[in-house]
Amino acid sequence: MKFSVPRAGNALRRVSLPGRTAAALALSGLLSACAIAPGFRMPVTPDEPSNQTQDAVGTTGSHIAATAATPAIPVTELDFALVRKLAAEHSDQLDSHAQQLFNAPGAYTVGVGDVLQIVVWDHPEFAAALGSSQGQASSKASDPAAGFVVDQNGNLHFPYAGALAVKGLRTDQIQERLAGALSKYLVKPQVTVRVASYRSRQVYVDGEVRNPGALSLTDVPMNFYDAIALAGGFSENADQSDVVLIRGGATQRIDVPDLIAHGLNPSRLYLKAGDLLRVAPREDNSVYVMGEVNKPGSAVPRRDGRLTLADALSQAGSINSSTADTAQMFVIRSREGEAQVYHLDSRSPVSMLVAKEFDLQPKDIVYVDGSGLVRFNRVMTLLLPLINTGLTAGVIAK
Repeated sequence: MKFSVPRAGNALRRVSLPGRTAAALALSGLLSACAIAPGFRMPVTPDEPSNQTQDAVGTTGSHIAATAATPAIPVTELDFALVRKLAAEHSDQLDSHAQQLFNAPGAYTVGVGDVLQIVVWDHPEFAAALGSSQGQASSKASDPAAGFVVDQNGNLHFPYAGALAVKGLRTDQIQERLAGALSKYLVKPQVTVRVASYRSRQVYVDGEVRNPGALSLTDVPMNFYDAIALAGGFSENADQSDVVLIRGGATQRIDVPDLIAHGLNPSRLYLKAGDLLRVAPREDNSVYVMGEVNKPGSAVPRRDGRLTLADALSQAGSINSSTADTAQMFVIRSREGEAQVYHLDSRSPVSMLVAKEFDLQPKDIVYVDGSGLVRFNRVMTLLLPLINTGLTAGVIAK
């Protein structure tokens, strides 16, 4: 079986059956490749008129078309009203959580392992209980402080007084209790008690600080800034908006710049025994920038933890003006296992003001779609080898 193909000058070229088969395969490849154009695509369509909804900020509903892998996802248009709404929600949430952390510091109470220095006035013989080192400074920094150690049961052992339960008492309460015990043997004993070494209570600072480790709590209450300063301060890679406080099995995130912006002084946040502060690195809170940008990759927040849509685009080398469809810019966010998609039409330079105010969240995905012409060129680049292969097969078959 043969068929004719019109040529210039009305001449007919005879093509054999194998050649026709090769041409058909090339055509099949052409059609299939049209459906798998390289690159991602965000097919956004408006809702049907009968199903259109108006959200809280006044945008008309639209959605990303459903596929076999994902359901239809609503799309929220980015504008100034939405930015202000999201900022207000974040502020309310911050205030409600931050107030739980601020409390008045309590007086220091003695615990297991603390070393007490005790003086009974006009009775120097009591110094012999610790030898000649009582009242003398340690010769080395590593030497333990001279004094009476509170044992594992929380008891203090002192001559004539015996074992006194002192765990959880203030030094003035220990003085009173010790003087009462000694009054059985001494006339109106005058006793002075102070903590020579604080070893029972510690807090821990970890992560992006210069000197992470354990810090001892003393009779001077330790606030948030004290702990960071004693740990050497924030490192260059620290995200000051993501400091995690673990207290009693509960986790609380501390956003230092936001606290200050809302008039809450972090120096009023006092630490308690066993607290753990962890300063996260900025890379942990990066976002992904994909699509038609000059340098696709991740974008990290500033040291204050803030990363706006404009910041992310700037770190990605800005939008590729040759290939991007500036009307199709998206932010994809996962919240409680559900996807949220925000859309920004950036054809107008004014829209960049919205991008400058829209704060991204960790692990957000910023995607800039490609233009139709670029997508067509990519399809043709993919198809030309198939077309040439089909024509070559036809010539060989002839």
